[in-house]
Amino acid sequence: MKTLCLATMAVLLLAGGLSGSPAGNPPRLERFQFQHPAMGTLFSITLYATNALRAREAADAAFARVGALEEMMTDYDAESELMRLCQQPAGRPVPVSPELFAVLAEARRVAELSDGALDPTVGPLVRLWRRARRTQTLPTAEQLARAHAAVGWRKLGLDAAQQTVTLLATNMQLDLGSIAKGYAADAALAVLRQHGLPRALIAASGDIAVGDAPPGQAGWRVSIGTPFRSAGAARTLVLTNAAVSTAGDTEQFVVIGGIRYSHIVDPRTGMGLTNRCQVSVIAAHATQSDAFDTAASILGMAAGRRLIASQPGLAAIIYQETASGVEMLEVNR
Repeated sequence: MKTLCLATMAVLLLAGGLSGSPAGNPPRLERFQFQHPAMGTLFSITLYATNALRAREAADAAFARVGALEEMMTDYDAESELMRLCQQPAGRPVPVSPELFAVLAEARRVAELSDGALDPTVGPLVRLWRRARRTQTLPTAEQLARAHAAVGWRKLGLDAAQQTVTLLATNMQLDLGSIAKGYAADAALAVLRQHGLPRALIAASGDIAVGDAPPGQAGWRVSIGTPFRSAGAARTLVLTNAAVSTAGDTEQFVVIGGIRYSHIVDPRTGMGLTNRCQVSVIAAHATQSDAFDTAASILGMAAGRRLIASQPGLAAIIYQETASGVEMLEVNR
């Protein structure tokens, strides 16, 4: 799970509309904004519609879609589809819904591409580090070893033909915190399109999905800041029908023994990140940007650059703190 403060990932929304209205001209579009808590953060919808009722109905439908996905994919509810899957015996193929299968399949694909930097089986380690942030006490070596024994993307068996999931080790706990919000943002944007409102932006903490441009504008202006003061001013992107996600430890971290540990856990080592790396990934869909920003932040600047550059249609802005200062790298599509 990642969050990013609005000061770091600010969204600059342009007002405007089509002037109305000699006969035969398109009706005037007005800007509306709605917010709703979901997935441990605040989902925000900005859209353009001809009237408030139409805007509200579409936004309510989009938020309902996000809520249904949260009920399916949360690891905070023992009755969610994800957690009911985790309660099944190891080695048993379990039929799952098409959406849960799709998210797990994409997470596993990115896990393979990133050599396990992103890993949907990281749940046991995430739970240890949630406790560490609450108690400000590092997990013991024994706790880490026990949790790590249940982690590894190769232990997640997927059968696309039968649409079943098989957990291949005992005590596995799946965690979709690094992909679920992006998937939900894409789904919410799709709902707005179905309601005939394609000029929209969905923001969910560090994940943003945008549709068609606001009226009279080239695109949605999205500003990407950095927590490193020496890194300079925020970068502004102009996007249409695209997504951008940012992973970093601006808000969620713990300092233990003088060392700052991120809430983002490296599944390969079991440790919270200490590399102070912020990655923003631009992609066609937020499902992709959400997954790849986490993977690249865990890999660090050099390996993260190679991962992003290897994928058609992806771009990134990477900041990393080093002994000599903050380095910035752009990876272009």
